[in-house]
Amino acid sequence: MLLVVGVYLVAGNLAGGAGGGTVALAKGAVPTAYSALVQKWGNLCPALNPALLAAQLYQESGFNPNAKSPAKAEGIAQFIPGTWATHGIDGDGDGVRNVWDPDDAIPSAATYDCELASYVKDVPGNQTANMLASYNAGAYAVIKYGGVPPYSETKNYVKTITTLSQSFAAPVSRVDPSEQAATAITYAQGKLGTPYLWGGNGTADQGGRFDCSGLTKAAFASAGITLPRVANDQYNAGPHPQRAELLPGDLVFFSDDLTNSRAIRHVGIYVGGGYMIDAPRTGAVIRFDPIDTPDYFGATRVTEDGAKALPTTV
Repeated sequence: MLLVVGVYLVAGNLAGGAGGGTVALAKGAVPTAYSALVQKWGNLCPALNPALLAAQLYQESGFNPNAKSPAKAEGIAQFIPGTWATHGIDGDGDGVRNVWDPDDAIPSAATYDCELASYVKDVPGNQTANMLASYNAGAYAVIKYGGVPPYSETKNYVKTITTLSQSFAAPVSRVDPSEQAATAITYAQGKLGTPYLWGGNGTADQGGRFDCSGLTKAAFASAGITLPRVANDQYNAGPHPQRAELLPGDLVFFSDDLTNSRAIRHVGIYVGGGYMIDAPRTGAVIRFDPIDTPDYFGATRVTEDGAKALPTTV
């Protein structure tokens, strides 16, 4: 086997769903324009932490300050007008509460979370889980049931955000290896020499050709894990090992902006020894390439729960 046993821990016991002010954000996981805001306001109350706040923003809008949903939710935090009217704050102190301004919307999201946490502070159970359940189902339901209510939508929301938050937190020790890594590598190895195709998913009508994220998506699909289609969303499918901790099967990412995961433009599958299998560019074939280049961004150790937690659209 290619895999070794490790332990995944995050400051503040994030993996267990607890909040806390000791959680640091993973490098580049939150766009630079918002990372200081998320780090600051994510420490507003004990039930919240920066990685949880980041996970909510990513789930809601993909960090898009101009996002608008069919339900008329607006901005980076996707407030509906009625909720914004009662819970929006002037986060930057310029005298205006603007739902489209992340300097207002991100602080408002944090204060709204913490207000919900205060409503259910005496309810038994995990304070972060109860806060997230209140966000989804309302504080009354959490109080009524003495914890996360037995609604499948609410239970799934709590699990999704706490799982997704692991992708935004900087791990403080070695992360668990992926059990599916060897299967993904075997699939990718079987595609060596296949010509690159922009937008390629390996389908018969495309001659079995792939682009970079099409190859990684198909490789993990062969192991029973569904990844998003594009590389910058695949980055959020699990925690992020350091370069010295890479194991075969980790996804490795590349970007011209090393401060912003949303700018990632290339992905490959690490195979060990400083090399990956990737579909590099038009005119090339799927091959082994070195990963230690100036545009190396970081890595993700894909987990099944992490992949399932990703929004279908952001």
